[in-house]
Amino acid sequence: MGGSTNQKQLSVIQFILSISLALIVFLWSLDLMTSSFQVIGNETVIKVLSITSNPFISLFIGLFITAVIQSSSTSTSLIVAIVASGGLSLENAVPMIMGANIGTTLTSTIVSLSYITDNREFKNAIATGVMHDFFNILTVIILFPLEYYYNILSRLSISVASVFNLSPSTDLVKSKSGSSLFESINTFLIDFVDYKILLVIVACISLFASIKIISKIISNRMIGASKERFQDVFFKNRLKSFGLGTVLTAGIQSSSITTSIIVPLGATGKIHPDKIFPYIVGANIGTTITALIAAFNKSEAALSIALVHFLFNLIGTIIFLLIPYLNKVPIRYARQFGLMTSQYRMIGFFYILFVFFILPLALIFIYKL
Repeated sequence: MGGSTNQKQLSVIQFILSISLALIVFLWSLDLMTSSFQVIGNETVIKVLSITSNPFISLFIGLFITAVIQSSSTSTSLIVAIVASGGLSLENAVPMIMGANIGTTLTSTIVSLSYITDNREFKNAIATGVMHDFFNILTVIILFPLEYYYNILSRLSISVASVFNLSPSTDLVKSKSGSSLFESINTFLIDFVDYKILLVIVACISLFASIKIISKIISNRMIGASKERFQDVFFKNRLKSFGLGTVLTAGIQSSSITTSIIVPLGATGKIHPDKIFPYIVGANIGTTITALIAAFNKSEAALSIALVHFLFNLIGTIIFLLIPYLNKVPIRYARQFGLMTSQYRMIGFFYILFVFFILPLALIFIYKL
C-alpha cells in the first residue's frame, strides 16, 4: 500500500514537472520569436505603418505586422502610439486593428502543422487551428465594409471613450514591449547571435516540440480515456467554454498561448469543435481586456483604439456565437478546410504563406508603386 502511494506521488510530481517544463519552453519559444522578429523588423514596421491612408491596404498592413512579430499586443501598441502622436487618424487605424486580429491567429495555425505525421490528428488540428482564423476573417468581411462606408467602429469607440472624459492629448503612447521572465536570456541571445533568423528557427522548433509534449501529457494524464468526463469538467457547455477562454486569456494576457494550447485537445478529438469554438471566441474577448485597462490612464485616442479592438471582437462574438446558423459557419468552414488539408498537405503551408505574407506584401508594394 505504501509503495503504491509513493508511486502515485512520484507520478504526480513527474506530471507537474513535465507539464511545467513544457509550458516554460513553450512560453520561452513565443517570447524569443516575438523578440527576434521585433529586432529584425521594428524599424520597418514603423515605416510601413506610416505609408498609406488606404483602408484596404491598412487592413493588410495590420495583418502582416502582427503575423511577423507574433503579437497583437505589440502591433496594436505601435498603432496606438502613432494615432496618439497624430501621425495616423483613428479611421485609418481601425482597419489595421482588424488586420491585427487576423494576424494574431498565425501561431495556433502554425502549431497545428506540427501534427502533419498523423493524418487523423492533422485534420483535427488544422480544423482547430484555423477556427480562430475563420472567425476573425468572417468578422472582418462583415465589419470592414461598415467601417469603410459608415465609420461604425470609429464613431462608436469615440462615443464610448468620450464618456470617460480623458484628455484628448496627443502625447506619444509608448509601446510596451514588456519585461518577461525570459527577457534576460533572450536579450543575451539576440546580442550574441548575428543571424537573427536562426533564433526564429530555434523558436519554431522549440514551439513545436513543447506543444507536442503538452499534447501527450494532457492526453495521457489529464484526459485519459474519459472524453465525456473531461468535457463535463472543462467544457460542459458553450457558456462555460466561452468563460474559460475569456478568463484564461485575460490572465495569461496572450490569445496566442490559449488558442495554441487548445490545438492538442482538438487534434486528439477529446474536445468537440462545438465546444472549442466558444473557447476561442472567449479568448478573443479576453485578449482585449489588458489594453482596455491600460488605456484608461492614457489619452482619449488611446482608449478609442483599445475600444475598437474590444468592439470588433464583441460584435463578432454576438454574430457568430449567439445568432443561430451563423454560429455554425466558422466551425463548418474550419472542418472542411481540415479535411481538404489532410488530403493535400501543401494546402496548409500555402494558406499560411499566402494569407499572412504573400498577399499582404504584394498589395502593400503594388500600392506603393
